[in-house]
Amino acid sequence: MSRVVRLFFTCAALFALPAEAETLIVSVSSHQIQISSNYTGDQITVFGVVERDGRTVARADPYDLVITVRGPPRMLIVREKERLGPIWINRTQRRFPDNPVYLTVSSNRPLDEILGAEAARRERIGLANAQRLENSGLDLDASTTRFHNGLIRNLSEKGLYAEEERGVTFLSPTLFSAPIEVPATAPTGPYEVEIALYAGGVALARESTSFEVVKTGIEQRLASGAHDSPLLYGLATVALALFFGWLASVVFRRD
Repeated sequence: MSRVVRLFFTCAALFALPAEAETLIVSVSSHQIQISSNYTGDQITVFGVVERDGRTVARADPYDLVITVRGPPRMLIVREKERLGPIWINRTQRRFPDNPVYLTVSSNRPLDEILGAEAARRERIGLANAQRLENSGLDLDASTTRFHNGLIRNLSEKGLYAEEERGVTFLSPTLFSAPIEVPATAPTGPYEVEIALYAGGVALARESTSFEVVKTGIEQRLASGAHDSPLLYGLATVALALFFGWLASVVFRRD
């Protein structure tokens, strides 16, 4: 009898769990950006639709979307300059391991209108929070926060970090698109695209996709050669330098 009672309460608990009322169906306009000799940057478009359960009653609040694009993780070092007499020198530094080199956060309206500061930190929303390790509840100390802000400022000036408060457009109540600028300075490697759906400050659904930035043509062959055969690549580089040096001496020789 006790087994039957336990089974009954287990089934009741399962049916009591809330079903997902909304799901996201997303994709990107291209899953690969190719870098060639005349590459000056590119743009991809993230697009998708909010799919609702047919039995779900319309929500009182409109949907909000936050799209976060993270580039390849790297070890980044931030140094602080201090003046020593007439010169400036690097005195202190902080290391940020596994930090994305490229980071953009796009939303359909300002982030502080979508969700609160604590929820943004917990869900890694915004430039200041998207770099945190997943499931990390640690707060940065005052000194590290200063270096962290400097990291965001430096990469923002290079066009690698950006926050677009009106970067997501709803083409209909459920259909959306967002252009993502990838500058020429963006590194090669995999890029993660994370889409979060909210309504009234409540997280409803989350989906992810990806794309990659790769070299192509002679740039890729040179990079592969340097990586696969570093000795031969070095000898070839030296030989090429000697040849062009000799050629220049012949061309510009004074009789």
